[in-house]
Amino acid sequence: MNHHIITDITNFIFVSDEPEKADAIFLPGGSHPAQPEYASELYRQGYARWVIPSGGVSVKRDKWPGVRAKADIYNGDYQSDCAFFTDVLLKNGVPASAIIGENQSGHTRDNAFLSRKVVDERGIEIKSALIVCKAFHARRCLMLYQMAFPDVEIKVCPVHCYNITKENWYRSETGIDRVLGELTRCGNQFVGDIKNFVR
Repeated sequence: MNHHIITDITNFIFVSDEPEKADAIFLPGGSHPAQPEYASELYRQGYARWVIPSGGVSVKRDKWPGVRAKADIYNGDYQSDCAFFTDVLLKNGVPASAIIGENQSGHTRDNAFLSRKVVDERGIEIKSALIVCKAFHARRCLMLYQMAFPDVEIKVCPVHCYNITKENWYRSETGIDRVLGELTRCGNQFVGDIKNFVR
């Protein structure tokens, strides 16, 4: 693959910001503990008041897939991404009073818009937020959360999972599949939205 093409794809997909103090930390669904562990670290350092884990069971599966790492530590009978993330948060020092969970979503768009619903139902105002997501998922998460929270200033604070990084993604079939899959979804999942923007 042409080096310039790799660079362009990398720069688009792997969004990354330095953490800044914010009102909330969004956690789009997953089954890897790196996300909620990093969110817990940011919370303990005073970066946000609220942590908002999101996720039910993926629309691609009929049940929750199980913990992807550290199953000896995180060994609950989890039935959803949100339940798993919440347990990791609690075990890493985030109090239950700071956690606003959403456990109905089956994909990233739902993560964003159902998180917005639970926030609005609680009457919580969010003006700034961090997203803690998988690094190769960063651009799509940012796009969808920006749509759900259009007036919120959002920064992306990614974590590396499955040994896929911006430096090595194009060196393995798994990395290529994940990243180019994200590139495709950043196009085809937004077709209707783009049409609405230009009306």
